[in-house]
Parts: sequence; structure tokens; C-alpha cells
Amino acid sequence: MIRNEKDNKESGISIYWRLLRLAYPHWKIFLLGIFAMVINGLADVSFAYLMKPLMDEGFIEPNPELALFFSLAIIGIFFLRGITSYLSAYCVSWVGRRVVATIRRDIFDHLVVLPSRFYEHSSTGNLLSHLTYNTEQVAGAATKAVTVLVSDSIKVIFQVSLMFYLSIYLSLGFLIIAPIVVLLVLVISKRLRRISRNIQNSMGRVTHVAEEAITGHLVVKAFGGQQHEKRQYRKAVEHNRVQSMKMVATDELNVPLIQLIVALVLAGAVYIVVSGYLPEAVTPGDFTAYAIAMSVLLPSVKRLTAVNAVLQRGIAAGQAIFGFFEEVPESDSGRKILQKVKGHIEYKDIRFRYTDDDHEILKGISLEIEPGSMVAFVGKSGSGKTTLVNLLPRFYEITDGRIMLDGHNIKDIQLHSLREQIAYVGQSVTLFNDSIKHNIAYGRLEEIDTRTIIESAKRAHAWEFIEKLPYGLETQVGEDGVLLSGGQRQRLAIARALLKDSPILILDEATSALDTESEKYIRDGLSILMRGRTTLVIAHRLSTIEMADVIFVMNEGKIIESGRHVELLTAGGVYAALHRMQFSKGYA
Repeated sequence: MIRNEKDNKESGISIYWRLLRLAYPHWKIFLLGIFAMVINGLADVSFAYLMKPLMDEGFIEPNPELALFFSLAIIGIFFLRGITSYLSAYCVSWVGRRVVATIRRDIFDHLVVLPSRFYEHSSTGNLLSHLTYNTEQVAGAATKAVTVLVSDSIKVIFQVSLMFYLSIYLSLGFLIIAPIVVLLVLVISKRLRRISRNIQNSMGRVTHVAEEAITGHLVVKAFGGQQHEKRQYRKAVEHNRVQSMKMVATDELNVPLIQLIVALVLAGAVYIVVSGYLPEAVTPGDFTAYAIAMSVLLPSVKRLTAVNAVLQRGIAAGQAIFGFFEEVPESDSGRKILQKVKGHIEYKDIRFRYTDDDHEILKGISLEIEPGSMVAFVGKSGSGKTTLVNLLPRFYEITDGRIMLDGHNIKDIQLHSLREQIAYVGQSVTLFNDSIKHNIAYGRLEEIDTRTIIESAKRAHAWEFIEKLPYGLETQVGEDGVLLSGGQRQRLAIARALLKDSPILILDEATSALDTESEKYIRDGLSILMRGRTTLVIAHRLSTIEMADVIFVMNEGKIIESGRHVELLTAGGVYAALHRMQFSKGYA
């Protein structure tokens, strides 16, 4: 599960600083954007200051040369403003999108190396929210927020400096309101960040509910769950709407409050000048330049205030993303790289529990599997069969004990090298929304030619239906192979395993959900696939494992019986009882 504990411990400034550090590789473009912002701010303050000589000199005594100077100066200033405004926005946006692309790449790279137990305790909707919604919030913080923060901060500094230069007395009000504005921003920022986290969670819930309804659409229809799913989705959408409106309410209240405070200072300045209470002389040019500087200042203050919401959304998203990066990847401390192994496997006193607080799933299991042999694991659901087999490719880490492969502790073997030795065919086949060709050669498409792919398909009895399809190997299978039948998907999984050509094969109830005709094809494909390989079979139908070299019967995390099919039947124990039960019910 994604951690949130640090979200409240790490300050917004430190989170934002971590986000900005991601822009460091592009510092030259970023610096060019900052330089353009500075020039843009200087252009604004130059225009305001230009009004002083224009009002004091230009309108008192007509002067063609002076008129030409002022006209050209105004054109030059606005031309410079336009160029620098475009350049600053483009440069910062370029850097920002690079940062977002980097974050998305890093999230996905981290996602695919996380252990299986992480996926079991995480919502798909929340994970997708990281890749989509959260990264877009970071984009806003890294582009719009940076542009506004730097550009408008520079403008505020320049304009306030000009206003103090023109009249210290008129500008004293800013020294009074500055602490009030800062306090207001801090209070509102805290609320905006809390609401932003709620919006992130609600978006994850919306995605999760929709994803479940889409993937489970057949169950929804079969059990009449449409109304329930509608209620769940509407509830999630409504919660998201309420949180979003809280964000809008807080954000929109923020801007007019600060604008009102600044307007009070401006009103006070006008009153003092017009009433004659000011203890210093103010020329029409001074006041015009002061008023224009104030008019430039107000939109900048408004944008700086408004960008706080974007900034807090980005910081909240950054907290969630950086919390995700703290999830520990699969342990891969092994250094041994194996070539093709013989397939001798030993489980030595294996104990396993999913978490420290969980009960023990496997309780001191020891067994040995000879190279090239076929062993089967049977037992009722929850006896630990799948867990035991999944420890071999290190989908889970052993709590205690050792698994040896050709005399090597699997923890000493590099993870990629270990999994290269193992092919897997399960009851639930995973296919990707791509062509049949890409699914058979998954992970090795660049290394394998079409002829080899066809040969694997033929050996898996998959070519018989592939060649009849309109586009053959280029036929798209749809999401999770929805356009194919269960038997066809299973045969593609066998073809994929054949192409991998690994010395160890894991079959997890690979035929339990198939019709008789499909099962015949699958059995023929599996018989070819198992030749010369060490095969571990998790069996539901006992008729599929009668030829196994050893059958291990499991119950409550222990092996309670082992032997060949005939031996176990003769013994009259648990296996014999299971066999009688299945055949009395007509299983074959």
C-alpha cells in the first residue's frame, strides 16, 4: 500500500524543492526563462517610470523630438515585453513537461519492480491516478506556478521598489499589510493542501470503481449489479465534486481578500494625495507613475495569490509521488548469473508468512525435485500450493529456510537470471492488447523471427486457429485477450512458454476451466512443453497428474502425503479420498 505517513511530516517547501531539483538537468533552458522574466519585469517598471517625465515634461511644453522618443520608447518596451513573455513561458513550460515526463517514466520504472505483495494491497485506481492526475498536478506546479511565482514576484519587487522611490510616505502602507498577507497565505495554503490530498484520494476512488465495473462487466450484468455500480460511481464522483468545490471556494475567496487589502492601501494613498495631507510634494508625473505601478502590481498580486492553489495541488501530488518512491523494490542482491540450469530443486525447511502479523502459510516444508521430472501439488484451497510454487521465481520472499536450484541458493542468483530459467502457464492467462505475434514473443520480439514464432504456435496447437484468422499473427487480441476464447488464450500462453524454452516449467491449474475439446488441445500442447523440463504442476483435476513422478498432497501449509498416483491410491489417505470425490462427481 502506498505510504502516506511522511505526507504530513515533510514541509511543502522541501517537497517543492525536491520537485524543482528534477529540473536541474535542464538548468540552462530554465535560466534562460528566468532571465526573460527579469527583462519582462524591467520592461514593465520602465513603462511605469516613463509616465513621470511624460506627464511632467511631455504635456507641459510640446516637443516633437521628445514626442518621438516617448513613442519609440513605448513601442520598444511593449515589443520587449511580448518577446520576453513568450520566451519565459515557453522555456519554463518546456522544462516543466520534461520534469513530468521524467516523473511518469520513473513512476512506471519503479512500479514494475515492486514486489507482488505491494500490488495485492494497492488499488489499481490509485496507481493509475499517480501516472495521470498526480503528474498533471506536478506539471501545473512545475510550469504555471514557477512562471507566476518568478515572473510576478519580480514584477512586484520592481513595482514596489519604484513606488517607494516615487514616494516613501505613499508606500508605507505596504509595510503594514505585508505580514497580514503572509499570514493569510499560510493559513489558506494549509487548507488548500489538505483539500488537494482529498481530491487525489477521491480521483483514485473514481478510477478504481470505474476500472472494476469495466473489467468485471460480465459479472455486473449476470448478477444485476448495474444499479449498485451506478450508486458506487455516483458516490465517488459526488465526493470528488464536493472536494473540488471546497478547493474553488477557498481559492476564490483567497484572491479578493488580498486584492481588497491592497486596494485599501491604494485608496489611502489617493486620499492622502488629494486631501493634501502628504508631507512631501508629489508631481502629476509622480502620481501617474505611482498609479500605473500600482495597476501593474494588482494583477501580479492576484496571480501570485491564485497560483497558491496550483502550487498546493502540486505539493500534495508531490508528497504522494515521493511517498510511492519510498516503496521498497523487489530484493535483487544476487550476483550469480546462470546459463541454462538442469532443474534440480530443493526446498529446505521453508516457512512463509505474508506479513509479520500474519499467520504462517507454510510450516517447515522440505522436498526435492529431480531434473526433468514432473511433480504435482494437490490439496484443498488455502493449503499453500500456489504460495509454495511462487516462492521459486521469488514472487514472494521466504520468511525462513532455503530454496536451492542446481545447488545455488536462489537468493544468490540475479533475479532476471533466475526468472529466465522458469516458464509459467497459469489458469488465468494474461494477454496484452496487441497482436498475437507480440503476445507469443512477449519480451523477446526483437530477438525472435516470425518463423520461430509460427513453430512455437504449431507445437502449442495454436496455429490451427491462428492461420484461420483474417490477419493471422497480426490479429489484435483485445484487452486481456477478450476477442479470443479461453482455450485459444491458453494455447497462446503455452506457445509463449515454448518460445521462452526455459528448463523449469510452472503450470498453475492450466486446464481446470476448459471444455473437453479445448482441454485436449491444451494437454497435447502441455505434453510437448513438459518434455525434458522440470515441471511443477498445481493441480485441480487429479486426472491431469496421474503420470506425475511425485505427487505432494498439502494441507494447512504442510505436506501430509507424497508418492506416485498408484501408491497414493493404494495408501487410502487424503489423496485417495480426493480422487474418489472427484470421480464420483464426474470430474475427469
